[in-house]
Amino acid sequence: MPTLDIEKRYWSSGYTHVAGLDEAGRGCLAGPVVAAAVIFPPATVIPRVADSKRLSKKVREALLASIEEQALGVSIGVCSPQEIDRLNILHAAMEAMRRATTNLQPGPEFLLVDGNRCFPDSPWPFETVVKGDDKSHVIAAASIVAKVTRDRMMREIHEEYPAYGWDTNVGYPTKAHYAALEAHGSTPYHRKSFRLEART
Repeated sequence: MPTLDIEKRYWSSGYTHVAGLDEAGRGCLAGPVVAAAVIFPPATVIPRVADSKRLSKKVREALLASIEEQALGVSIGVCSPQEIDRLNILHAAMEAMRRATTNLQPGPEFLLVDGNRCFPDSPWPFETVVKGDDKSHVIAAASIVAKVTRDRMMREIHEEYPAYGWDTNVGYPTKAHYAALEAHGSTPYHRKSFRLEART
């Protein structure tokens, strides 16, 4: 389970607003990539916060409400499928993180970023944390915010294109998603730069 060990290092160094950053949707065939940034008051712990992939939809939804209630700040950054095609998915994920951080109020003083890189030219000092959503409480919280927010977006656009099953697969590659692509072709929400035919 994630702890406060990493955050404590920076709180003790005088950084009060330590933000966690994570993104969701990098491996999808359709939909945006969504990043989240979260700042908690020092020493805040929300029970059951963990890597969003390890939690059920019901638990993630409940935890999102607790995170929004207890956080000093929560912010979202989004890059559209068209931006993903133009920038590539890695750079689009970094841009979504930049947008989330820039919009965060109160502003951050230090960033803890899930993965092995931060967006270029960050004006804020940062540490990248590989598998950070398993290690850092605030990164895990950001992973939940990003995942729940993106899943809600995909369920909304499912109403427009119900054949693709985005209410359940939320844009990820599944057999049913590939079958719908074969039957109906791609939509404006599909990432044209991704391989959209089923892999055998």
